[in-house]
Amino acid sequence: MAFMLRAASAALFLIVSLEAAVAQPLASSATTQGFHSRTRLISGGAQGDHWLAGIEISLDEGFKTYWRTPGDSGLPPRFDWTGSENVESADIKWPAPARHEDAAGITYAYGKKVVLPVVVKAKDATRPVRLVLSAEYGICKDICIPAQANLSLDLSGAGADRGAIETALAKVPVPQPLGAPAELSVLSVAPASSTPDKPALSVTVRAPSGTVPALFAEGPENWYLSTSKPDGDNRVTVTIEDKPRDASGPVPLRLTLVAGDKAVETEIGIDGSGRPR
Repeated sequence: MAFMLRAASAALFLIVSLEAAVAQPLASSATTQGFHSRTRLISGGAQGDHWLAGIEISLDEGFKTYWRTPGDSGLPPRFDWTGSENVESADIKWPAPARHEDAAGITYAYGKKVVLPVVVKAKDATRPVRLVLSAEYGICKDICIPAQANLSLDLSGAGADRGAIETALAKVPVPQPLGAPAELSVLSVAPASSTPDKPALSVTVRAPSGTVPALFAEGPENWYLSTSKPDGDNRVTVTIEDKPRDASGPVPLRLTLVAGDKAVETEIGIDGSGRPR
């Protein structure tokens, strides 16, 4: 009789434990194995009136994936949240990339592992939130291969990967006005020597001593910009490689400046011909 009671108790404990495990939300999505890469959604838990999540892409040694603007070559990432449940918005935050220059051109990319933080706002704060993501991105070394991942994650109060997401958030460029009196700053923008079909800007920056700054330039859709390395006076040339023929101002450009572990972004305006306003 005692044996039967002990067996029944053990069985009941097992059932309760399994039910608890099933009820416990997963800390991350399943991992999608791709071409020299592994991708998953991770959770950072609740923060105020929103949720923190992250898109984690781990890469094999020597491989890279691209920033929101890939540069001269490479594949721009695409993230589609269609199918998510009780999601008002999912705002991806982009940590500062690294500049890569090779025979194929200049690209803006991440290596080893990157976490893209996602700030999620629920439609109804009293209901569960489920993220459903269709991701398309490039994995590159000598050649670029398109990769795809379909991921889903139920967000809960527990954020097992909050630390990784907060570390990535700290690498997101901070908005800063032109000419800000800071250690890292975009100081001025002026016309540079150029050809009529490819106008250029001379951007003067300031960076902490002992660092080598990198500047990334972005424009509206169908504007293609390239950037040089800084010269000895910390001047960078931004060349407008292509733009719409009928472009008119003001045209907003976003300049992201990175040096060491610091990054800032500054918005400027130019006219349709590419001259600073």
